Amino acid sequence: MTGRMTAPGDLGRRVLRRREELGLSREQLAQRADIDPGYLAYLEETPASPTAETVSRLASALNVGVDALLGGTVDLPPGHGGPGPHPSLEKLGEQECLRLIAAGGVGRVAFNESGGPVILPVNYVLHDNSVIFRTAFGGPLDENLRTGVQGVEFKVAFEVDRIDEANREGWSVLVRGGAHHASSAEEQAAMETSGVRPWAGGERTLYVRITPSEITGRRIVNLA
Repeated sequence: MTGRMTAPGDLGRRVLRRREELGLSREQLAQRADIDPGYLAYLEETPASPTAETVSRLASALNVGVDALLGGTVDLPPGHGGPGPHPSLEKLGEQECLRLIAAGGVGRVAFNESGGPVILPVNYVLHDNSVIFRTAFGGPLDENLRTGVQGVEFKVAFEVDRIDEANREGWSVLVRGGAHHASSAEEQAAMETSGVRPWAGGERTLYVRITPSEITGRRIVNLA
C-alpha cells in the first residue's frame, strides 16, 4: 500500500477530532500509527495527500475505518456495523442522564400534530436543568407546541444520543415535559443567557424551554 490517496481537505479535521475524542496527544497518536509527530501535525493542519499506508495506520490507531476517516460515511446514518462481541443494555439514572446531555449539541423534539407524530432536530443547551432551544415564530415548533389554554403546556419528548461506531457502544437520553415559549421580555432575556445558537440560521428568535417531568436513559456497552 504505497500509492498516494487524494484525501479531502477535512481529513486533518477528522483525525484531530477523533484524536481528541480518545484523549490522545499528537505524540501518542504518532507513536500508535508509527509516523513522525511533525508529519501528523502537517496532516492535521494542512490539506494533504498521504499514502494509503499512512491513512490505514491512522485509521487503525484511531480505531475507525478508512472510509470513515476519509469522509466516505458522512452521508450515512450511524450504526451500520454489527453489534459488539458482548453487548449489554444498561439503564441510566437521572443524574447520569443530565451529565451526558449537559454539554449541549443536537437533540430531537418529538410531538403530535394533526397529521401524526413529528420529530425535528434542534440545537440545544441545558440551562438550569431545563432544555433550551430557539425556533422561528410561526414555525412548526411554535404553533404546533401551543395548547391554546392559558397555563397549560404542550407535552413533548426530547431525545439526545451518542453513537460510538468504532466500539459499537452508545447512549440515549429521553426527556419528557412541557414546552414553554418565552412570552415576556424578562423570560426572553433569561433564556438568552443560555447562549444557544441554531445551525439552521435565519430569524430564530423564539426561545423554548422544556422543563423535565421525567428523565430516562440507556447505554449499550460491550463487556469484556
